[in-house]
Order: sequence, then C-alpha cells, then structure tokens
Amino acid sequence: MNVAILGAGKIGESLLSGLLSSGWRTPDEIVVTGRRPERVEELVGRYGVRGTTSNAEAVQGAEIVVVAIKPQDFDVLLGEIGPVMSEGQTVLSVAAAITTASIEARLPSGVPVVRSMPNAPSVVREGIAGICAGAHADEEHLALAEEVLRHLGDVVRVPERYMDAVTAVSGSGPAYFALLAEAMIEAGILLGLTRETSTQLVVQSMLGTAKLLRDEKMHPVELREMVTSPGGTTIQAIRHLEMAGVRAAFLNAIDAACKRSAELAIGHEPDEE
Repeated sequence: MNVAILGAGKIGESLLSGLLSSGWRTPDEIVVTGRRPERVEELVGRYGVRGTTSNAEAVQGAEIVVVAIKPQDFDVLLGEIGPVMSEGQTVLSVAAAITTASIEARLPSGVPVVRSMPNAPSVVREGIAGICAGAHADEEHLALAEEVLRHLGDVVRVPERYMDAVTAVSGSGPAYFALLAEAMIEAGILLGLTRETSTQLVVQSMLGTAKLLRDEKMHPVELREMVTSPGGTTIQAIRHLEMAGVRAAFLNAIDAACKRSAELAIGHEPDEE
C-alpha cells in the first residue's frame, strides 16, 4: 500500500517518521509533498522517501492520501488532486474544521473520506485523534485510518456532529494544560523556587498525574480525593480554585472553543447549488 502525505509540517513529518520507524511502511512506499522544495528535499534526505512539490503527482498510485495542511490551503489543494483521484483511494484529513461533506464536494463521486482531529502531542507520539467517516467511508476505511493514526498516539471514533467537541476538548486541550503549567510555575517562583526547579516540579507532576489517570484507570475524583487530606494544604488550594470559579471557567471556555470550531467550518462548506 502506497501512502501520500500531502503537507510537510510537524504533523506530516511525525506521521512519516512513525510509519517508517514501526516498519508499517518502507521509504519507497511513501511520498511526501510540501510547498517549499528545500523542505521536501530535507525530508527526502532524512527519511529516504519520495518527495515532490506536486500534490497531483503524489496522489497517483497512493491507496491512502493523508491531507496534513492548514485549513486555509484546502481549496487550492483539493482543486489540484480532485481531477486525478478515484474511488479506490482513501482520503484521511487531519485539518481542523473541514467537514467530510466539504471535502467530498471537491472530489470525484464515491471517494471515501475520513476526517480526523489529532492534537499537538502527536509530534511525540503521545497524541489522540478523534475520527469520523464521510458518506462513502465504511468500516474498512475507518480501520485503515485508525491504523495510520495510531502511529501518532491513540484514536477514538465519534459521529461527525461531535468533531467540534473533539476539537475543543483535545485539539485545543494542550493549550489549556500549558496555561495551567505556566500559572503553576509562576506560583512556584512567587514562593521562592527557581524557574528551573518549579518547571521540573510542575511538568513531572502533570506527567505523573496523566499516567495515573490513563494507566491506572483512576477517576479524576478518586485521584483528587487521594491527594486531599482533611484540613490539609490541598483542600485549601481546591477551596480557593472553586471560589475563583475555575471549574465554570473551563466549562465556558471549552464550550466557546466548540462554537468557534463550528463557525470556522461554515466558511469551508461548499456553496449550495
């Protein structure tokens, strides 16, 4: 199976690296594209894959076409590859806010499309992606998309109507954690710790907490109660966070992100005939 990765950015290169390091595909079975010839040459030299600046050339003979470009570049790219695509190829989109219907409208009838929303930790293969099927994609195409995306982390299936929620929760999620880490690090500095020490304490605490929640299957409430002793330091901190409305702020913020994702998608919908 030949794979075309259209887009030589961070996600595109991470996927390329993952497919090769796992042995799932060999260099001669992958072609990568980019707008800048020097970037394409860099990836060809680093990984030994085929490279080109022509998206139309790259998709010819590829069983799966991964579209890893920015949403604003979608119309141009689909205009390039649409005339040379066929039903025997699967399109896997990793662009935010682009619906399957919008992609299908610019491709030949019957081409299966799978939409996904990976997040930033995908570049270190600790990401997670929500995926959904378009009108012509069935179990076979979803399974193929999952197999590809698992080289970046975990995968969950959702109906397409929930993809904006996936974007708001996990797509934007790393930014929320980064903001929290920034605040905690600054608090450590306020209390007299060096920036290096405070950063190490916060980052490792976040990593360890994530592992407890994921690997030990602990419920967040269970973990919080395990750390919170009666009359202790943690309950005082939790009290102040609740008084500041932190929980409500997160609910409102993620809801706003979901609505914004839906708004952005409207701009990419095909015009009604």
